[in-house]
Amino acid sequence: MRVFRLGSAALIALGLLTTNVSAAEGASGAGEAECTPQTGAYQWELEERLGLPQDGRASVQDCEAVRALQKRLGLKETGKADLETYRMLLVDEVRRDPNSRKECPVRSYRVTCVDLNRQVLWVQGADTGELLFAPAPVRSGLRTTETRTGWHSIYWRHIDHVSDLYDNAPMPYAQFFDGGQAIHGTDHDLFTSGSGGCVNMRIKDAKALWDLLHVDDQVYIWGKKPGTNQRGLPSDDLLIAQGFAALED
Repeated sequence: MRVFRLGSAALIALGLLTTNVSAAEGASGAGEAECTPQTGAYQWELEERLGLPQDGRASVQDCEAVRALQKRLGLKETGKADLETYRMLLVDEVRRDPNSRKECPVRSYRVTCVDLNRQVLWVQGADTGELLFAPAPVRSGLRTTETRTGWHSIYWRHIDHVSDLYDNAPMPYAQFFDGGQAIHGTDHDLFTSGSGGCVNMRIKDAKALWDLLHVDDQVYIWGKKPGTNQRGLPSDDLLIAQGFAALED
């Protein structure tokens, strides 16, 4: 089984080499339009993580800081503290060492790691666990159609697959690992709802993963997608945030 080792240029392309986030990112660049404050659902959380005054209300300073963050993360630059920006910042914060908890085993072969608790995927190399594919956001199965956990092997790949079960829904860059469950790209919002059991990725991430993996590559899946437990538990985004916060303990 081949092991890919990426140089610094490739790591930059995958988003591994990042800079720390701070309120200083909010300084408007020359020629940028004035940022119109819009209070978002994750205003308080982003103010905290960006080192801004915490009042839960958007200011021009907040707007500029969030917009600069969105630019760095490759998101739409609205300046609004929305769910996508918050979740992508959480992913970005763990990119250098996603396996600090040692939950994804290091083996003599490379492993694709899927953390359902935090809804992220990465690939680590043989023997050393070297990071080969930066953590990317995913969307896994809903309650009753949950993504199956444990060890799996990619047994079939189909670059332009469509679903027989879900009305010919496109499944680009599909890499099947257990029955009808596959890692594949989607145009749907990763940060709401869930899948029918597959591991959904942004199409650009699914393509990059397709280019890296092959049939017989090993996949390890663990955890539980927030919101797939009994009703009455905390919301999905709160549980995900708590999962990331545990890294700071």
